[in-house]
Amino acid sequence: MIVNITLPDKTSYDITIDKLKQLSFDRKVVIVTNPTVSGFHLDYLKNNISAKELSIVTIPDGEKYKNMSTIDTILEHCFENKLNRSSLLIAFGGGVIGDMTGFAASIYQRGIDFVQIPTTLLSQVDASVGGKTGINNKYGKNLIGAFHQPIAVYIDPHFLTTLPVREFGAGVAEIVKMAVTFNKEFFEWLENNDLNEDENIKVAIAKSVETKAWVVSQDEKEKGLRAALNYGHTFGHVIENETNYNTYLHGEAVGIGMVMANDLAVKIGNMSEDEAKRVKSLLEKYNIPTDYSINDVEDFYEHFFLDKKSLDNKIKFIVPKGIGECEITDRISKSDVVEVLKGFQK
Repeated sequence: MIVNITLPDKTSYDITIDKLKQLSFDRKVVIVTNPTVSGFHLDYLKNNISAKELSIVTIPDGEKYKNMSTIDTILEHCFENKLNRSSLLIAFGGGVIGDMTGFAASIYQRGIDFVQIPTTLLSQVDASVGGKTGINNKYGKNLIGAFHQPIAVYIDPHFLTTLPVREFGAGVAEIVKMAVTFNKEFFEWLENNDLNEDENIKVAIAKSVETKAWVVSQDEKEKGLRAALNYGHTFGHVIENETNYNTYLHGEAVGIGMVMANDLAVKIGNMSEDEAKRVKSLLEKYNIPTDYSINDVEDFYEHFFLDKKSLDNKIKFIVPKGIGECEITDRISKSDVVEVLKGFQK
């Protein structure tokens, strides 16, 4: 299956969801990966690639390495191998690899092409599509980066065969996010189908990619509609920051963040308690955490102001309107948010 994404400036690229076919590049190519992914799948990829020159840079595995030091490692490899502006980077891994490879590609000699070959469910359904790249720093997640679109995305479900259960659940959280924000019918389908079955997960990947492509094609730079895809992220990014990116996978933090956002939606009358329970139950079906212990509510609240969506000291929240729609608003009172956060204070 091929999903095409056409951006507002009329540039476009294909997202291919299928077994990886032979890829041929008449230029220098660098594969960026980590030891975990390369151990399982690098030979599989190399057997399907031909290039004028092919080299591999392996970077440490984990969110805590998503920083400028790792970007320097990628760039140094590019310089040492004399890449030029017609060269190509391939992101071969999960969302962390994709974000960093894309960012390195955006700044190497002021921008070169890159391709996404995502290997985790989370990156296949969300992170690999749409051109968001970036790294973390002590102030928060993805606060340094660029919009830099890949020239192609190749999603091969084969890579999911080695995915740990927690990583699978983290990807499911992003699938649920897409359904709650944009597609009630898809959410109901998710309630009634087991994503551990091969055919079902292919359907879910395709549906999620189609949704993401539709959103990004209308709002590439996140001026409006695309911000809705951050449902769960405003809360989730604070959780990741508080736990030093060590306790939760990104999708797990987003899952907790969705539960918090739903509680806020119930509080302001956007969502029924029953709808919030349905979302929570669907997350828990895949062992995605839905609870978190907040130590300092005021400190947690202050972290929101470091979010990229905050503007003029106003915090933008993405809250569902039932299931299948959402609202982006900066008009929720601090007292309502704090009351919701107190429900997570232990």
